[in-house]
Amino acid sequence: MPPIAGSTSTETLAATAASRLDPRTTLLDLVPGVLLLAAVGFAGKLTEQTINRYGKAHHLTLPNIEYVLWAILFGAAIANTVGLPRIFRAGVATYEFWLKAGIILLGARFILGDIAKLGGRSLVLVFVELALSLAFMTWLGRRFGLGEKLTTLLAVGSSVCGVSAIIAIQGTIEADERESSTAIAAILALGALSLLVFPLVGHGLHMSDQAYGLWAGLAVDNTAEATAAGALYSDAAGKFAVLAKTCRNAMIGFVVLGYAVRWARKGLISAAATAQLSNKAAFLWAKFPKFVLGFLLISLLATLGSSKNPALATLGFTKPQLLVLGNLSRWAFLLTFAGVGLRTNLRDLGKQGARPFIVSALGEIVIAVITLGLVLGTDRLFHL
Repeated sequence: MPPIAGSTSTETLAATAASRLDPRTTLLDLVPGVLLLAAVGFAGKLTEQTINRYGKAHHLTLPNIEYVLWAILFGAAIANTVGLPRIFRAGVATYEFWLKAGIILLGARFILGDIAKLGGRSLVLVFVELALSLAFMTWLGRRFGLGEKLTTLLAVGSSVCGVSAIIAIQGTIEADERESSTAIAAILALGALSLLVFPLVGHGLHMSDQAYGLWAGLAVDNTAEATAAGALYSDAAGKFAVLAKTCRNAMIGFVVLGYAVRWARKGLISAAATAQLSNKAAFLWAKFPKFVLGFLLISLLATLGSSKNPALATLGFTKPQLLVLGNLSRWAFLLTFAGVGLRTNLRDLGKQGARPFIVSALGEIVIAVITLGLVLGTDRLFHL
């Protein structure tokens, strides 16, 4: 029996979260869902502007709640009340496309010098976060008696890039849909909580935009939630969150390859899966997130456009073009944040069992505290 409107099976949750579109899906099938993303995102922006105008008109000091949170709340309200009818699902699943497009276009707001300045420190912290997260989540999963495949899915999802990492490694270790959907549900639930907790901690500790953005990019799993958590703090923090998270995303191929080699040596995967490792360069390229290259290309063109050398400047973007690209990036994120809310189904998240959520929650808390300490220490030493 097909699922009724407003409900999704765990398989549907996994497919939607990973943005797996049916190959038979046409552009026309995407229109209703994309329009819904735009409507929910625009409603969030309109709500933010209306509240700000009301406060100014009546000389009131009202909390400045960013459109990011309103869009997520409106989307989640729809998903958990009337539900998401089938006609909208294909279009809503494109939220990850808009996320990647927004990140690529965000490169227009960075010059390579800024990236290089942050990159050295961030890269060290990324390696530390990856090592600690993988080790701790693996140990924790075993302590709670989770299966090795589910433990691996949770460890990789928590350490690298959330849902995308789970999907990337699922086929490599030949995990089944139930295991991957359970890991995805845990990641999604905790990602939603991070949107509430991280800004409160950041403001409570009076963190700088760069320090907070770096923390969010290191500690929040999903790229969408990391971007949202940064943007909820400030526009500048959102930029740094994306940059730090992009560094983590770039490591996905190496992490998946490492697990693939380990599982192949233990004889835990089939001969067909082992054969894919014969060309490791091709394996890495297949797993590498291509939008990272797009981000760097746009940043390169922005850097050339700001060059004092007239010959180089003509090869890059002009200031008006950079302004247009920046605005397009904000529109793409508008659709993304609406999608974050619309794909949050609390009823489904409660069906996955307690132990994976306990493992994920404990792991996320420890990782968040450790990375917070690392960022605060780096901030004190280098004045981020």
